[in-house]
Amino acid sequence: MNRLTEAWQAEHSEWSDRDLSGVDYVYWWVDGVHFNIRLEDDRLCCLVVVGARPDGTKELIAVADGYRESTDSWADLLRSLRDRGLAAPVVAVGDGALGFWAALRDVFPATREQRCWVHKTANVLDALPKRLHPQAKTAIASIYGAETRTGALIAAKSFADAFAQFPKATAKITGELDVLLAFYDFPAEHWIHLRTTNPIESTFSTVRLRTKVTRGAGSRKAGLAMAYKLLDAAQDRWRRLNGHELVALVRAGATFIDGKLQERKVTTTKKAKKTSDTGSVAA
Repeated sequence: MNRLTEAWQAEHSEWSDRDLSGVDYVYWWVDGVHFNIRLEDDRLCCLVVVGARPDGTKELIAVADGYRESTDSWADLLRSLRDRGLAAPVVAVGDGALGFWAALRDVFPATREQRCWVHKTANVLDALPKRLHPQAKTAIASIYGAETRTGALIAAKSFADAFAQFPKATAKITGELDVLLAFYDFPAEHWIHLRTTNPIESTFSTVRLRTKVTRGAGSRKAGLAMAYKLLDAAQDRWRRLNGHELVALVRAGATFIDGKLQERKVTTTKKAKKTSDTGSVAA
């Protein structure tokens, strides 16, 4: 097992230094996942980035050791990706608590931010009495489930009014509506993918199970290598994005309003039209 672990560590190290100038990822999902290390007191914080290519397929971009999901750890990882030739994604999806966001604004400032609604819902429920959880879940789902941004804003106002006596809970949504509702500016077919970090969450359930069975890795490097190998193997089972043909349009800068592609209008000035008319008479 030690020899196998050493081989995984070498493979992960080589993979982490690979050239990225020939690939492109339009969407990113990011998360920091913690594991127990059997022979160490500190838990391993595994920084994970998954991306969607222009053809809609999802791939593992990075698996790195981070220190409590700190901004510095994320910044080091993002600079490494940039310096190896990776272009900025159009959108990044993640939990609002991550140090990732400050690092993203520094390294890839043009990237749009989308907060994960699964994490956000859990955070809101933590600030509410248990008896109100079912009602709150329904109210929150009506926000991100609205067909339009306007509908979502109306639902958010209703949520804030219904739970006005719990301002800490309501502020978690009303104070971040810009980054919670960013998905409305992208294809409706992609909303189910952009509202959550599920590509990482669902995969890591398997990773956690494996590390639990083995009682945790013996070292941070071994734990990181194990996580990398399990995630790498899981890629074959990752589902292509719905509406995958629209991902390339997002990268090309197409405009979407409430999930619908907007046709580019070709305007003709009066002067141009007059010139054209004059030309046709002369001919």
